[in-house]
Amino acid sequence: MREPILLKDFLDYKFLSGLQYSPDGTRAVYAVSSCDLSANGYQHHLYLWDGQKHTRLTGSGDERLFLWEDDNTILFASLREKEDRDAVQKGEERTVFYRLSLSGGEASRAFSIPLTVTGIQQISRGQYVLQVRYDLRFSELYLLKGHEKAAMLQEKKDAESYEILDELPFYGNGKGYTNKIRTSLFLYESDSETLTPISSPLMEVRDAKLSEDHSLLYYIGEDFQTRRISRQGIWVFQIDTKENRQLMEAGDFCLFSLQPWADSLLVLGTDEKQYGSHENPWYYRLEDGKLSLLASYEDSFSSTVGSDCRLGSGKTSCLSGDTYYFITTRVNSSHIYSLTRDGAISPVLEYPGSVDFMDISGSTILYGGMQDSRLQELYTFDLSSGERKRISSFNEWVMETRDVRPLEPCTFQRNGMELYGWVMTPRNYQKGEQYPAILDIHGGPKTVYGEVFFHEMQVWANMGYFVFFMNPTGSDGRGNDFADVKGKYGTVDYDDLMAFTSTVLERYPDIDPSRLGVTGGSYGGFMTNWIIGHTDRFRAAASQRSISNWISMAHTSDIGSRFVRDQMAGYTWTDAERMWEHSPLKYAPNVKTPTLFIHSDEDFRCPLSEGLQMYSALVENGVEARLCLFKGENHELSRSGRPKQRIRRLEEITDWMENHLK
Repeated sequence: MREPILLKDFLDYKFLSGLQYSPDGTRAVYAVSSCDLSANGYQHHLYLWDGQKHTRLTGSGDERLFLWEDDNTILFASLREKEDRDAVQKGEERTVFYRLSLSGGEASRAFSIPLTVTGIQQISRGQYVLQVRYDLRFSELYLLKGHEKAAMLQEKKDAESYEILDELPFYGNGKGYTNKIRTSLFLYESDSETLTPISSPLMEVRDAKLSEDHSLLYYIGEDFQTRRISRQGIWVFQIDTKENRQLMEAGDFCLFSLQPWADSLLVLGTDEKQYGSHENPWYYRLEDGKLSLLASYEDSFSSTVGSDCRLGSGKTSCLSGDTYYFITTRVNSSHIYSLTRDGAISPVLEYPGSVDFMDISGSTILYGGMQDSRLQELYTFDLSSGERKRISSFNEWVMETRDVRPLEPCTFQRNGMELYGWVMTPRNYQKGEQYPAILDIHGGPKTVYGEVFFHEMQVWANMGYFVFFMNPTGSDGRGNDFADVKGKYGTVDYDDLMAFTSTVLERYPDIDPSRLGVTGGSYGGFMTNWIIGHTDRFRAAASQRSISNWISMAHTSDIGSRFVRDQMAGYTWTDAERMWEHSPLKYAPNVKTPTLFIHSDEDFRCPLSEGLQMYSALVENGVEARLCLFKGENHELSRSGRPKQRIRRLEEITDWMENHLK
């Protein structure tokens, strides 16, 4: 008999990311991450797939950033030497790259960059484009020497005790305070150890790609002094002359990505005029400084299928020959589609679950994803034969030894619309017995639940709970109109979730309706707060990284000024009454449900104040409540938080449900 999935089993899961084919397309390198409980962090190693087997290449445990230098050599970033680690500890910026021949031997130090490099592309041997996290106050340290350098290091150390804010946004979730910090581009020439700035100092770069012959670098960016409004322009950098030229001025479009395509430039963007900031991008050509529509597309770019079993990412699009391949979320799964130069968009690989990242060589697509109820693995897909094949078994032990509870579809109709949901039955389920159940609500709201492995849900089902979840109105995968809930939060979405709950109780009579729990994070936290203020049908609730007050959220979240204005369809100074109507805090006096709040003090997406407001309101009104505050964690606690903190979070929620539902 298979063993139950335990809360701490995630410590042994493997997480895949960063997949890249070699230039000749015969081999691929990718990163494998795993929990390191003793260090309360993660180990990251590079692996090679040679078409037959998988081999670990690195052993230090901090290797994720890499590129193929040629068909037999990779460059990767690592801080292996004490001198480098000490320099960073003292406040210097340093990214060291090592060169590793796949023919054998140890990695050797290639070069050191005196900046914080977050991305790298090779132009030619010894010439690279760097993506850098650039601090306008202190990153110029690399230009200084002697007393000037020492003085700036001291100034940087002194500045650790305070922050100066004169921009909006002034912080970013998972990034800390970002005032006067930009994502910048540099040209690095290793022979002369020369760094040349490419993007302007105040520009926030969103995407950058080399032309096919590597003579040009195209990039998207937004120059701003005080306030970022997410309206980008397009530039091109001539590698040999080191000259910049603007191809399109920033104006009406929010730009997502670009791709040099033969003699033209493919651009993904939206003017946001119909559906606002959640509007999916369309596909354009850049012609004479303006965007010319190539293909309209109502579904999203990349995967938004949620799971708590990923760490890192990879390519979401690739150009192969004359065809552009991209990942897209449709209904409840993410697939691979293609775009041709005539504007035709077609499915390439449609399979339940998620495609998380991809690369392509010839007629073979190599991708990482979560399919067939599995955790992440690598797969190949042959464009000629249509054959899909799993080529890795990093997490196969889970399928072989653990009781992975199946997802039973629970589709229903509401107002003429088919809505999708799933139910997981408890381990050792016996018909005729009564069981507690937990409703789990996804974040976003523009994401989806799908047929993928979700650790927390598996844990609860293995502990004897029914677990049920759905994609209400506002979710991704069904076009712009379905995802549009501007000014509707807590109305149609709430009705969908309550109708789904009623449907589940009707179809599964072994659920005890007096022992229902509800939980969710981010938007799911908002909805949990909303639910407890509008119904008493749930005996216990766990509200995670939530929103309680749209007025405060608008001026404290890292995305508040843009997201809240858009989603609430108004401003606090003109539409405060409507924003308050949609705020769960208004309905706190109605709450009777015992509620656990989970929040992190460095959550800048849904700031700590949101959880504190709802928690204090419940306590003031005599409702049983508990708040678990995680120090040093952010909005991603459940997905990439430190292992010990992830354990404690899930223990808190599970214990709360156990105490109130069992």
